[in-house]
Amino acid sequence: MVTGANTGIGQGIAVALARSGADVALVARRDPAETRALVEAEGVRAHVVMADLSSIEPCEGIVAETVGTLGRLDVLVNNAGIIRRDDALDFSEADWDAVMDVNLKVLFFLSQAAARHMTGWASQSGARGKIVNIASMLTFQGGIRVPSYTASKSGVGGLTKLMANEWAANGINVNAIAPGYIATNNTAALQADETRNRQILERIPEGRWGDPADIGGAAVFLASRAADYVQGHILAVDGGWLAR
Repeated sequence: MVTGANTGIGQGIAVALARSGADVALVARRDPAETRALVEAEGVRAHVVMADLSSIEPCEGIVAETVGTLGRLDVLVNNAGIIRRDDALDFSEADWDAVMDVNLKVLFFLSQAAARHMTGWASQSGARGKIVNIASMLTFQGGIRVPSYTASKSGVGGLTKLMANEWAANGINVNAIAPGYIATNNTAALQADETRNRQILERIPEGRWGDPADIGGAAVFLASRAADYVQGHILAVDGGWLAR
């Protein structure tokens, strides 16, 4: 299951998982027709779950629908997220709550619903469930003009570790990916800002913005048996941004 699968990083991860042989449940607020076509082109099943992740109300139903259609939920990728920009002195409560609800609160309760299901079959089969959260460079740094996004992604890092601590014994691995500067809708404003774009590229050793496909390999690794002994880790896929 990949949330926020309509475009960008979510689409890149969904396609990478499909290429590795996984059937994929695509959770999106708008019809992810392009992603569905790309997944099905890999010869696996794609099931679309239409859901608004601005509240926790649909979480249990999303898991139930996925299990009912695909048979089991082995991997959850919590990719859905939003961002709001304004100076910290002027930032509104509405923008704070909107971002925290999607990026942190729903991430936790959807993970909870998935983990309850995974715990049941993992204890019987000996296989492991995998939860992969999408963190951010701002899990490690403060950023500017995105206070609720920074708070939410810092929280994602902490929750990743907490869930790993509690659910490892249940046969579930919980890890996160921290994408660097990836060319998506969320970063369109930065790409369009000539000065900021130049500053970003000057710091990245790879010298380019990342592509959503760059995140796919990391997601496949963390979702696979190759990562069975990886727990509570935040994997930066950033072209060397943090190394600089």
